[in-house]
Amino acid sequence: MSTTIAPLKNKIADVLIRLCVGAMNSGVSTGAKTLRGEGNVLESNSPVDAALIGSVRGASRAEYDAVIATAQRGFEEWRTWPAPKRGEVVRQFGEELRIHKAELGKLVSYEMGKSYQEGLGEVQEMIDICDFAVGLARQLHGLTMHSERPDHRMYEQWHPLGVIGIISAFNFPVAVWSWNATLAWVSGNSCVWKPSEKTPLCSIACQRIAAEVFKRNHVPEGVSCIINGGREVGEWMSHDERVPLVSATGSTRMGKAVGAAVGQRLGRSLLELGGNNAIIISDKADLDMSLIGCVFGAVGTAGQRCTSTRRLIIHEKVYDAFTQKLKRAYGQLLIGDPLDEKNHMGPLIDTQAVALYQSALKAAVEQGGGVLVEGGALRGDGYASGCYVKPAVVEARPDMPIVQEETFAPILYVMRYSGDVNAAIAIQNNVKQGLSSAIMTLDLREAERFLGAAGSDCGIANVNIGTSGAEIGGAFGGEKETGGGRESGSDAWKAYMRRQTNTINYGASLPLAQGIRFDL
Repeated sequence: MSTTIAPLKNKIADVLIRLCVGAMNSGVSTGAKTLRGEGNVLESNSPVDAALIGSVRGASRAEYDAVIATAQRGFEEWRTWPAPKRGEVVRQFGEELRIHKAELGKLVSYEMGKSYQEGLGEVQEMIDICDFAVGLARQLHGLTMHSERPDHRMYEQWHPLGVIGIISAFNFPVAVWSWNATLAWVSGNSCVWKPSEKTPLCSIACQRIAAEVFKRNHVPEGVSCIINGGREVGEWMSHDERVPLVSATGSTRMGKAVGAAVGQRLGRSLLELGGNNAIIISDKADLDMSLIGCVFGAVGTAGQRCTSTRRLIIHEKVYDAFTQKLKRAYGQLLIGDPLDEKNHMGPLIDTQAVALYQSALKAAVEQGGGVLVEGGALRGDGYASGCYVKPAVVEARPDMPIVQEETFAPILYVMRYSGDVNAAIAIQNNVKQGLSSAIMTLDLREAERFLGAAGSDCGIANVNIGTSGAEIGGAFGGEKETGGGRESGSDAWKAYMRRQTNTINYGASLPLAQGIRFDL
């Protein structure tokens, strides 16, 4: 199976040649081998300039089954490797990412459309999670418990699950896979990655880098696999009993389908779904500092992060002052080619995303919203791909139906609150999503109230920073329709392992628990 590259029609021919052409350039790969690819052709067109970057042929059902079988065999050997030895392989993968950071960051930027700085940041996330996973490889710790029976010892330990299925989204085409894969690898699992059909070349580049590291360390074939393809690949994976855990990142609609399919077979799902994230601007906030977090949260990645700031809940005492600052800041934003580092924002992922953006703006006005910063599609020189839009700010009410939804675009809804911080928290929590949240305040009582049990109902709650830009050291994920999963730091590694409780009797008799007598 070969990947067709169109290097003369795009801006990153040198990067494509180094990262995506060679032995590991297939859209279907088990690491050491590539498959022919008998599925549909996926064309990758850059949202930056509409140029065809390359095309990949996905997997047929037979090829999918072959990949899963290879991943199973790879797991059977890989799980026997000492965890620190597995960690050493991941350490070397992190070192290769350091070498290729600029190139991979440029590919992410060009294929997905985020700014080059954000592309570099995404690769840095991969490097950081590798470092985290290396340390984790010498932990993976359980607990010891005192037994009620004499001469007995109790403890728990953790074992790998098997083949881990990873379904990733276009907006973070490499980082989210690495969050899952590195932790799964050091835990002793093999991974099968179904990347977004909108960013297939990023997956091929990552697989090629990983495959070279794995080859020189004699890692068994199948520990790292990719299967490019459409929706059907995710459906196969979700229904496959050979895949004990499916980690899926994407829309709430997609997550509900994955969760239902995996749950029906009593498998495990790790879901990272939609966000409708809010920042509360207290009347006790540092408004200048708050502005940075709000603007980056709203326009970073063109509003296509699951943690993007969608709502600003502003105290009426500072509403006018802060919205004026917001309007001035939006007036300074530069939109254009994300590879040009002077630009703050690049394109949306495709023209369908533009249509959804326009539909949301129309709905907001029809529902009574007032335009504070006018949006709209951008046309003309430099915007020929049809994927560029202007970030918009709309004055809104919390109960407007469009405000209750997640629109994956740079639309920011601003609304007032009065009274104490409890009123703002109630507005923030009154949506179906529960991923990221923040409050801007210099009042300790307000901050602690926001972080308390009666405060934010989100998986992430920040004080004096925005909703976007999580570090890998903390567990990442949210509640309600965000799915409830946790990835990345803290003890997220436990999702990829099974817990086992052990009791050892080192005495000369066999007493029963709870004092039960059973004499023979």
